Order: sequence, then C-alpha cells, then structure tokens
Amino acid sequence: MALALVVTAPAVAEAKPNTAERNGNTTTIARTSDGRAITNEAIAREVAAFWTPERMANAVDLDIAKPAGVTESPSRAPKPTGPAGSVAPMRPSVASGADVGIQLNESAVVGKVYFTTPNGGTAQCSASAVGSGKRRLVMTAGHCVHQGGGGQWYGNWQFVPRYRDGARPFGTFVAYQLTARTAWINNSSQDEDMGIAIMHNGGSWGLKVVDTVGGHGMRWNWGYNVSLMTALGYPSNLGGGESQHYCQSGTWHAGGQQIRMWCNMTYGSSGGPWLQEYNDQNGLGFINSVVSHGDNPGNGQFDGPYFDDDIKSLYDFAEGLSPA
Repeated sequence: MALALVVTAPAVAEAKPNTAERNGNTTTIARTSDGRAITNEAIAREVAAFWTPERMANAVDLDIAKPAGVTESPSRAPKPTGPAGSVAPMRPSVASGADVGIQLNESAVVGKVYFTTPNGGTAQCSASAVGSGKRRLVMTAGHCVHQGGGGQWYGNWQFVPRYRDGARPFGTFVAYQLTARTAWINNSSQDEDMGIAIMHNGGSWGLKVVDTVGGHGMRWNWGYNVSLMTALGYPSNLGGGESQHYCQSGTWHAGGQQIRMWCNMTYGSSGGPWLQEYNDQNGLGFINSVVSHGDNPGNGQFDGPYFDDDIKSLYDFAEGLSPA
C-alpha cells in the first residue's frame, strides 16, 4: 500500500510557534530537526519522508531505567485528587480495505513513535491514539516528547499506528504540536511523566488519526489498586521492537504519584498505554497510565504515573489547542 500523507491545516497554520504554559501544562509547536515549525503540508511531508525504513530501523529505544536525581512526591497520599472520570473509547469512522485486522492482544490504536533528539540522533517510543471530540490526540510518556529537567523538545515527531515488522498499514501521522506536564519539563518529575501530541491529518487516507484507527478511552482518579491492567508496547527485549507485546497484572502504589505492575517488557515500551477493560476483539480499552520507567529494567516490573486530575488537565489542554 502506498503510504500517502495528506495534511489539512488551515487552523494549524495560525498557531504560534512559541512555547506556552498554563495550569501546569506546557506546549510547543512541533519542529523539524533544523528548527522549522511543522505548520503546513509541505513541511509535514518532509518529516514523513525523513523517516525512511532505514532511519526507523536505526532509531534507538529510550531508556526506561529510573535515572538518579528525579523528583517524586514522597509525602503524597496514595489517593485520588477528585471524583473518578472517564472518556469513552472511539471506533474509527472509516472502514479499511487493507489487511489491518488485529491479532490477539494487538491494537490498531497503539503504535510506535519516532523522533529526532537534540544531539542529532533518532529515537523511538510507544504511544496510542486517545478518543476526543476533535479526534487528533496521541498519548505517550512525557519523556517521549521532551528531555525533561530543563532539556529540549524532540523533533520530527511521527506516529505509526499498529506498526509491525516494517509495515505501516495505516500510514504515518506527523505531529504539529506537543504537550507535556510542566513538572516533567522543568524537574523530570516521574509523577508527571505524561505527554500528548496533537496530530496533523495524515495516514493512508488523509484523515484524522482517531477517524483512521479509533482511540482508546481514558480514566482518571480510579485508585492505585486496579485488579487487572493490560499494558501494550514495542519492547526491544521481545521481538526486537518490531511488533506489539502485552502483559497483564494488577497494579499497586509505587511511591509518590505512581503505580506499578508486573511486566517483562523493557526498552521501547516507554509511552505505551496501561489499559483497563482492554477488549482484544476490537483493540480498545481505557488508558489508566503509560509506561514511564523501571527501577531495574528486566526485573519484571515497571512504573507509570498515576492518572488523576493532572492527566485530565493535560488532556483538556491538548484538546483545547487542537484544530477542529
């Protein structure tokens, strides 16, 4: 299948390229590795063309090891910050004639993200589309959009839903705006290791990402102890990062504003969703955290930020910035 990328961006072109902060959330216009704002179709096509199969294959996994000196909230009580809330999953609005059927525990909504780093390197993470009224949002970890701790935003950011062994059955989606929690950007707070990208139209049919593949729902303030969570991602230790893998476990409080679950996925799974009520018949569930880090990758556990009012604030912030 030809991987066409069509961008419709009259509202995007009006966006200001300056970084802005509001209510604990920070955003910037997505940029190329040479600093140009990705605000029109021509530049978005350049980004898609930049990611050749060779560059994608050579992109490195971001570490999920817990770095020294990160900030947590040790005095924070492990309890919700408000009433429990939900966003419903969304099915795609178009039917595909391609061979895009899901496999057991593989979701078309989940994919790989690729980006360039400030030192000129290329890297990759996992991510997933999330349902919203404007149908443009992709959720991942904060460290998959920004270096944290006074660092910089990543460039050439693209999402490839249900990537498998080099195949891009739904094409490619390029980000025009990136958002993250300010506490991650300023202090590398792993309590706030969450990011959301706002995507240009694109993919194989020139549509919005959620119209093309659907979007997970989202839940917040549902408590630290969940009896069953399903995590999906692209770990390099399982299949070389070329296909989705999953793990299932209950969750518990991991200290600070974080939760923990049993899982043998390591590098490459960063940013992948932790899902409540995952349905492996339609590939949809409710995102309740994302892969952040492991205290000792490979020990069978990893941590994610607890989804409370902070993630709802970031979600609303990103949705408010999205063009119609």
